Amino acid sequence: MADTQTSYPVKLSIDFPDRPLNRLSSFFRLFAAIPIMIIILLLYNAYLQYPADSENGCAPLSAAIYTGYVILPALLMILFRRKYPRWWFDWNLNLARFATRVSAYICLLRDEYPSTDDEQTIHLEIPYPNAAVDLNRWLPLVKWLLAIPHYIVLVFLVVAAVVVVIIAWFAILFTGRYPRSLFNFVVGVFRWAWRVSAYCALLVTDKYPPFRLAD
Repeated sequence: MADTQTSYPVKLSIDFPDRPLNRLSSFFRLFAAIPIMIIILLLYNAYLQYPADSENGCAPLSAAIYTGYVILPALLMILFRRKYPRWWFDWNLNLARFATRVSAYICLLRDEYPSTDDEQTIHLEIPYPNAAVDLNRWLPLVKWLLAIPHYIVLVFLVVAAVVVVIIAWFAILFTGRYPRSLFNFVVGVFRWAWRVSAYCALLVTDKYPPFRLAD
């Protein structure tokens, strides 16, 4: 089902740092990232602000709606109305971009502290879908199932990426440089993960994600 010949609509690129990285900042990266990590965690776990109503059992619905991304409402709108409201899409896209900036910072790919709004050097492009034309109204019900092979591969890729980031951390401390091959691998894992997310979570495309790290 994967299309290996044509480019996937979801695009991610991160500018390679062509200058020495800050060794001190890299050494203390996890500590420096704590404030922005708290912000991103609050966005992803916003449903905690909506306590369960023990009388009418609203907790499951609250948890499904208020988990950062607008997923369940988008699924229902595609299913019943064949619409994807633009402001829901814009929220999902901007949250995805923010999360990518934070992840890139934690993974030492860039020295710039993640901005909450500026693109900086991380470029994530996800096309806005014409739900009535581009999306099959029934496919969102089974996309999570169709993506299971990707979940399995991503588990191994994420573990490998963690190891690679640790190796890169030592490389930066000793040389001030992020080895280009390691950089490309981590960006490739990010790219793979976002293609899968766009397909089965954000629901913006029906094109099955390819099994590759490159664009």
